[in-house]
Amino acid sequence: MTFELFYWPGLQGRGEFVRLAFEAAGTPYVEIVQGDEPGQGMDGLLHTMDDPACMDPPFAPPFLRIRHASGDELIGQTANILAYLGPLLGLVGETPRARRWVNQLQLTIADLVAEVHDGHHPIASRLYYSNQKAEARKRTADLIDYRLPKFFGYFERVLANNPQAGGWLSEGAMSYADLSLFQVIEGLRYAFPRAMSGFAKAFPRCQAVRDAVAGEPLVAAYLASSRRIPFNTTGIFRHYKELDRASPF
Repeated sequence: MTFELFYWPGLQGRGEFVRLAFEAAGTPYVEIVQGDEPGQGMDGLLHTMDDPACMDPPFAPPFLRIRHASGDELIGQTANILAYLGPLLGLVGETPRARRWVNQLQLTIADLVAEVHDGHHPIASRLYYSNQKAEARKRTADLIDYRLPKFFGYFERVLANNPQAGGWLSEGAMSYADLSLFQVIEGLRYAFPRAMSGFAKAFPRCQAVRDAVAGEPLVAAYLASSRRIPFNTTGIFRHYKELDRASPF
């Protein structure tokens, strides 16, 4: 089968959680918006997403097209994509319980990602950040002072309660949820360097996951490559100096 990833150009965004899974597993995939063949590029993304004849259309990127010998399949929503890819890529345990648990962790990470996004767009996604700065200050202050400690306190507890050795969120091996936790920590370090300055000391188990993922050879090679899109102020994790504040940790 062939994997084709659809996501907006020039952004890590939610597509990066899927990219990390492919890269960590050493599995080839095609970024459709980067191609210049028929059916690729932005036209290919928009046509596929808005095709009126599609039986199972995605709401928005990221979405994945799997080309099977028996036909194509479209899968949308980051957590749903990863739940599908996890068993194929060896990034989740074998039992149904393990797979449900990792999916639950991924959905919790999705909740955190949504709150991070709403920090700089608290009124409406269609408005520019410059149109909602005052509200963004209030929303981000609550995010940093209350919500981040609550989320990471939860993940720290999950790591402490894992009965298997290895320091991972589930069982004794890295899962796609560990990759996603890494991405969230990296994004927050970019967006809020002051606020995250006390993170490693406050949440040593989460920091250890971040370091272990970064040290995986295939992940490290990806992070050092041109395929890794830099963080920027058009993605989910944005650095606005006026929104950063003293570390609550």
